[in-house]
Amino acid sequence: MKLKVIGVLLILISIIVISCQSDDELEFKRYYTNGKVVYQKKCENCHGKNGEGLSNLIPPLTDSAYLKNNKNQLACFVINGMKSKLIVVAHKSFVGDMPPTEIAPIEVAEVLTYLNNSFGNKLGITNVEHVNADLQHCK
Repeated sequence: MKLKVIGVLLILISIIVISCQSDDELEFKRYYTNGKVVYQKKCENCHGKNGEGLSNLIPPLTDSAYLKNNKNQLACFVINGMKSKLIVVAHKSFVGDMPPTEIAPIEVAEVLTYLNNSFGNKLGITNVEHVNADLQHCK
């Protein structure tokens, strides 16, 4: 009997703890989870399951310095792609094309949140407002 009561109490405590997450934590988890799905459908084929890229052809997404330094351009790269632009990621040069992606700004925010917080990166949430602002400054 005591074990049943303890088990029920543990379940109730777990439910309370889970339900006490802040709105920011819940938003981050939603963006991250949805972003993983977008990444798997749209990005993984080229950038790899673990963001490792493809040899000297496709840059890895594991270099948080590049991501951090170009945070305001990432949405433009996702939407518009890249055409023969030289970039340096993890001390390696890459020149090539990245095709544009036809996805909604919310999906861009989700996939950027995922890649900015995966593969060793810890750069926080990229919300849709940030993406919309960045998209207005694409070159």
